[in-house]
Amino acid sequence: MPRPRRNRPSPSSLLPSRPVVLGLAGLLAAAGSSGGAHAQGHSATLHTAPQFAALPQTRSNPTKAQAPQSIHTGDWGIFNRLDGSPAGFGPVARYGVARWAEDWSALRNPKLRSDPFDPLKFIPLNDSKSIYLTLSGESRLKNWFENRPFLGTQKPDDSGRMTVRNIVGADLHIGEHLRIYGELINGEAAGWNGYGYNTTYRTRLDTQQLFVEAKATLLGAKTGVIVGRQQFLDAPNYVLYARETPNIPLSWNGVRGYAVFPRIRFDAYDFTLTNTAQQQLFRDNENYNSRLFGGNTSYALPDFKVLGQPGRVFVDLFYIGYLLGGTPAAIATATGTQAGSTLRNNYGTRIWGKAGPIEFSVGGIYQGGEFRAAKTNVSRDVSAFSINSFLGYRFQSIYGRPLVGIQSDVYSGGSYNRKTGDVHTYSAPYNPSTNYLDTTTYFAPSNLVSIAPSIEYTPSQSTLLRFKVPVLWRENTDDAVYGASRIYSFRSKLAGGFIGTVPQASLGWRITRHLTWTHDLARYFASHAMQKAGASSGTYYLSTLAFRF
Repeated sequence: MPRPRRNRPSPSSLLPSRPVVLGLAGLLAAAGSSGGAHAQGHSATLHTAPQFAALPQTRSNPTKAQAPQSIHTGDWGIFNRLDGSPAGFGPVARYGVARWAEDWSALRNPKLRSDPFDPLKFIPLNDSKSIYLTLSGESRLKNWFENRPFLGTQKPDDSGRMTVRNIVGADLHIGEHLRIYGELINGEAAGWNGYGYNTTYRTRLDTQQLFVEAKATLLGAKTGVIVGRQQFLDAPNYVLYARETPNIPLSWNGVRGYAVFPRIRFDAYDFTLTNTAQQQLFRDNENYNSRLFGGNTSYALPDFKVLGQPGRVFVDLFYIGYLLGGTPAAIATATGTQAGSTLRNNYGTRIWGKAGPIEFSVGGIYQGGEFRAAKTNVSRDVSAFSINSFLGYRFQSIYGRPLVGIQSDVYSGGSYNRKTGDVHTYSAPYNPSTNYLDTTTYFAPSNLVSIAPSIEYTPSQSTLLRFKVPVLWRENTDDAVYGASRIYSFRSKLAGGFIGTVPQASLGWRITRHLTWTHDLARYFASHAMQKAGASSGTYYLSTLAFRF
């Protein structure tokens, strides 16, 4: 296995150095005319920002047939159920996390147009309207405050950061069998006492996605091939997601094929990561040191009822391969880290969905592969695992339809004292959903046990509240504590497994159809052992104002 080069982005200035392509001010003014709650009785926040529903991935939207002007999932039959993600293209409702997963063809009928932006969502280019263009856009402002970033190991304290990103997309449909999608992105960062403004936060105008999709019906399956630069979301959100909290989402270069039958679907892919290190206009290329490849199958169980309510359950089997180097591939040692490259083979299964008022997700992964040290080229086998579950009960008859549940996650750890033998530390390098495990990202899914009671409440059609209290331990006391893209330095000084709690709350408010404002607040309470080892308790707050059309 070739040894990837280790790239370390250099720090950037705190002040914006380039003009923003698309500003918030004009877009926000236009948003005010397109408000109004939906009449379906479901949370309007889910329609506008489906990634906010990432915790159990089981919230139900109205069907496309019930609300063609509001729900824009593709034509995937029963795989459109729940939040739309069973189809393999991420959550989709009014908008999708992947904008090309939206289907606005219903607006071919002018009577269904009810929004000032609808003329941009279906632009016919021929008389029969079989060739049409869909435009999309997002302008997003994020503001952070952290008084002890990353357990006090990241300076300066009392950090306030700000980012702006702007994304515009064009989706050209050429008949029933061909389409071309392109997307541009610009990202800026500023603030006071800032840190970490690398290429995941800043980019000049560049191509975020550009692909061609060919599709047809073969052997009774809706089949397609997507070739080019694209987002990829066909995995449980605790495995990988779209990197929504930093400014620049993940994108991949390669080929993906899918086949969707009435009750079973298949997906296969082979990608290299987009390299965003080049900070010139339109200079992003492929990072051949980071690869993602694998396949997935999902089966929709026959419909059933529990307590008079429908059951919608899916069973997934998947293989996901990672090949990577640099910081994400490093392993902990007794005194620091060991650089190298790693191949991680993830063999997983998940059963998830709704059984009447019960919403659940239960999955497990065995992670094999190898780690190859950078200097010695010595190879060590990988043998790691994760177990992830969520179980909740939704009280349909109570105002606000509260969902009370408990989430549990176990990620295996190894031993930083061992220099030979298997590597047992589980690795999830490609950004699991931030709000799934820990909204602060101070803790990463490696050598971790998390038990998190939670409650979700919808006080109105335009607001959504979540409360969660993760209680955290090390899975193996001979292994380190891990954060996003880092391995914390306290090792031998840390005794015992308990590392603390992170009570957190999220509020999502759909101001209009196009404008949302979300707030995430968390407080890390360090255990006594963590404090003795050098960690600090701290407060985290994130505000996200986003306009989408």
